[in-house]
Amino acid sequence: MGEVGVTGTVNLWQNFLRLEIVTFYGLSRTETAILLAKFPDEKTVKSNKEVADGGIAEENSDILIDPENVRRQMWTIYNKRFCPQENREGFSGCNDRSSSVKDTAFLDWLKPKYLKWLSSQRSVVSIGDRTPVISDNPFIPQTGRVDDPQLFFGREGEMRRVFEVLNSNDSVVLIGEEGIGKSSLLSAICQQAKNLLFSPRKPIYLDLNRVRDNDDFYTALCEEVGIPKSYGNMLYRNLKNHRVLLAIDNIEKMTREGFTREVRDILRSLAEGQKAPVKLIVAASAPLKTLFNDGQDISSSPLETICQPENIKPWDETTARDFIQARLARTLVRFSEEEISQLLQLSGGHPRRLMQLCYQNYARYMEDVK
Repeated sequence: MGEVGVTGTVNLWQNFLRLEIVTFYGLSRTETAILLAKFPDEKTVKSNKEVADGGIAEENSDILIDPENVRRQMWTIYNKRFCPQENREGFSGCNDRSSSVKDTAFLDWLKPKYLKWLSSQRSVVSIGDRTPVISDNPFIPQTGRVDDPQLFFGREGEMRRVFEVLNSNDSVVLIGEEGIGKSSLLSAICQQAKNLLFSPRKPIYLDLNRVRDNDDFYTALCEEVGIPKSYGNMLYRNLKNHRVLLAIDNIEKMTREGFTREVRDILRSLAEGQKAPVKLIVAASAPLKTLFNDGQDISSSPLETICQPENIKPWDETTARDFIQARLARTLVRFSEEEISQLLQLSGGHPRRLMQLCYQNYARYMEDVK
């Protein structure tokens, strides 16, 4: 087993930023790297030059080693990400002119949030003379969708590309194998829609595992939007004063008996055009043209024509390692390098398999403690 050691304050602070701040305020990968470098702990603010000289560009090739670039990124962070918005608390000093004063005020704004987060973490228990550990296994859920924003991890690039497409008035299909994280990403997109969509839309999440047929689909959609149950042109008329981001999970279920091409044609008509009442973000186990036998010509496949594909792949080694470290940061357990390498090899970076393998490995630590 790997060494069990005490989590350092810096690790806790930076995991607080990642888990509580970065996700909620929708920071990009570049912005995240700069935020973590500029505020390495709850007592330190680094200058833009110190951040630029810190070597973060070695791990983030899109970040220039240039204080002016860091300054511009920080302007975006303050004025775009953290500015107060309706129904969302923001940093009230985001428009202050003095950078050094603003940086210090921002850190002061973060500190009470950090203390609140610390107090919400699981209690640490001591067992005899052994080093204390967190009693609950942090590698959850082992199966199913991750819908807690505190537990959602990675996929910054996919998230950014999806919103680029949605903000260009197109729809998106997430394509990937079972357990790769499509449902979790779909849920995170719905949660981030209010922050990252240029034109506001009401996010609606429909899981087709709970929908039987065409009629059941229309019922569920109309209920979620808050309009009378309707079909065809009447559905369009009832929706024309609404703006909806419709997230459909497990869309391959539309291949079952009870679903017809009609519902896909209706969805296309609702989502076409810049002023369309609906924009789609759907999750599929295979390309839409493959799932639905609508003819060989792509123009005859209703959803294929309007949904831009985003392929969801396994995590790379860096992301998988960061995931393990982020989950373990909530505990006093540390996996050895040998264990981590084996976990990465066995999982192939597949998020669900990695979660399950890490859960089992952590459980063995708990057995040793007992």
